[in-house]
Amino acid sequence: MKMPFAGAIDCDLHPPMPSMAQLLPYLDDYWRDQITNRAIDRMSFAMMSYPPNAPISARADWCTAQAGPSDLDRLRTHVLDAFDLQFGIANVMHGAIALYNDDMAAAICRAVNDWLRAEWLDREPRLRGSILVPPQDPAQAVAEIERLAPDRRFVQVVLPVMGEKLLGRREFFPLYEAAERHALVIAVHAGSTYRYAPTIVGWPSYQFEDYVAQAQAFANQTISLVAEGVFRRFPRLKVVMLESGVSWLPMTVWRTDKTWRGARPEVPWVDRWPSTIIQEHLRFSIQPFDAPDATAVAQTLDRIGSDAVLLFSTDYPHWQFDGDDVLPDGLPPDSLQRILVDNALATYPRLAQGAASAAERAKEDAR
Repeated sequence: MKMPFAGAIDCDLHPPMPSMAQLLPYLDDYWRDQITNRAIDRMSFAMMSYPPNAPISARADWCTAQAGPSDLDRLRTHVLDAFDLQFGIANVMHGAIALYNDDMAAAICRAVNDWLRAEWLDREPRLRGSILVPPQDPAQAVAEIERLAPDRRFVQVVLPVMGEKLLGRREFFPLYEAAERHALVIAVHAGSTYRYAPTIVGWPSYQFEDYVAQAQAFANQTISLVAEGVFRRFPRLKVVMLESGVSWLPMTVWRTDKTWRGARPEVPWVDRWPSTIIQEHLRFSIQPFDAPDATAVAQTLDRIGSDAVLLFSTDYPHWQFDGDDVLPDGLPPDSLQRILVDNALATYPRLAQGAASAAERAKEDAR
C-alpha cells in the first residue's frame, strides 16, 4: 500500500553508521589519542545483527557505503521527500554498545550523539534523534541522557533488545526515571551485543536464524517490563519496540494474561491485566510487519485489539518493502491517520511539542 497522504511520522530510520574517522572530531583529546594510537579507528564497529553486505541490511536502490556528506541528500530523496514526511526519527545502532570497556563505550556513544546532532539534526529540521547510551553501564547512560536532554530534538533513548540483562531489572530504573523526567521515550531496537547466545538453546549457525530469533527477545523484554513493575513505578513512561515485528504480540499477550491469573500473588504490583498495561505503555513499529498478506495483516491487527499501539516506520534503508509500497496491505483505512501520525504524537511528547510549534509558525507565516 502506498502512502495515502502527506505528513506522516517515521519512527525508525537509520543514517549510515559513521566511521571512526568521522567520529574523531567529536571525541575529547584523551579518547582521540587512545583510539588512534591503538588502531581502534581502523575497526568498523558494524553491528553483526545487520552485516553490511547482507541483502536484508539495505535495499539495493537505497544501499550506501559508510556515512558521507551526500548521505543526508539521499535520505531526503529516498524517504523524507519521497513520502512527504513531517518528521523522521534517526536511530544510529553503533557497535560501541557491545564493548567491554565501559568508559570507551560511553565515550564513543557521546561522539555518535554529537555527530548525529551536528551532521544530521542541524542540517535537516524534519529529523529528530535518539540518544545512544551504553546499556552495560546504567550510570553513564543516565549521564548521557542528562547531557542531551536540553536539546529537544532528541526524543528517545535507544537500547538493543538483546543485551546482558532483561530490561525490567531494577538496575535500569535510574535510566527510566531520567527518561520519564525529561519526557523521553525508551526505544528498544532489534540487535544484540552478543554477550550471550541470541537463542535460549545456544548459538545459531546463520544470520537468518539470528534475525528470526529477535522476535523471541522482544517477547521476553515485554514480559520483563510488565512483570518487574516498570510501568507501576514510572506511570508516564512509554516504550517503543523498533523492528520488532508484530505477529508474536497477540500470542504473548494472551499467554501473559492467562498466566497472570494464577501467578499474580508473586507480582502484586501487577495490579491490572498485563494486556491493559501493554496497550497503555508499549508501542510497536510497523516495519517489518511480519504477516504474509492483507488477510493476515487484518487478522493480526484484530487480535492485537487496538491500532493505538502501532507506529509508522520505513526502517530505511533496511529491505522491508519494495518501491513505494511502504504500508502493508490490509491496514483498515480508518486506522491510517492514527498509525501514520496521531499515535506518534501521543507517544512522543517532544514530537507533539515540535508539531505544535511548527503549526504556530505556519499560522504566523500565513498572516
